[in-house]
Amino acid sequence: MEREKTRSEISCRANEVFHADALTTPQMTLRGGYAADSYDFAPPYDPDLDKLTDTYLEAYTFWGLAYLDPASWRHYLPHLIDYTFRHMDDPKMVVEGLLHNLRPPDREPPRLASLTAEQEAVIVVFLEEVAFSEDSANRDFAMQVLEEWWIPDALYRKR
Repeated sequence: MEREKTRSEISCRANEVFHADALTTPQMTLRGGYAADSYDFAPPYDPDLDKLTDTYLEAYTFWGLAYLDPASWRHYLPHLIDYTFRHMDDPKMVVEGLLHNLRPPDREPPRLASLTAEQEAVIVVFLEEVAFSEDSANRDFAMQVLEEWWIPDALYRKR
C-alpha cells in the first residue's frame, strides 16, 4: 500500500513538472521515431493514431524514443513514468526503452540537460523507485542509470 502511494505521488509530481511539455503537440511522435528507426518517413502527429495508450507505448517506445527531439522527449516522460509504475515487470520493454533514453551521453541538442531542476528531481526519485523496488524487472539497469548521470558525482556527468 505504501509503495503504491509513493508511486502515485511520483506520477502526480511528474505530471505537474512536465505539464507544459505534455500539453504541446510533439514535433516527433513515438510512432514517427519508430518509423525513422525503420528508415521510413516519419509521419506527422495524428490525434487518433498517436493516442497515448498502453498499446501505443508498447508498440513504439523501445525503438522510437531515441529519435525524439528534447521537447518531444519531455512530452512523453510523465506518461512513461506512469506506465512504468503500472508495469514494473516490463513485459513489452517500454521501461527498458525509457531507461536507455535516460542514460548518457547526452545528445545534441541536449535532452538530459534540457530538464529543469524540478524535472531532474522527479527523474531521480523515479529511478530510485525502479532501482530499489523488489517488483521491478529493471532494478540493476535503473541503478546503473542513476550512477551514470543522476546521482551526485555521477560517472559521466560534469557539474
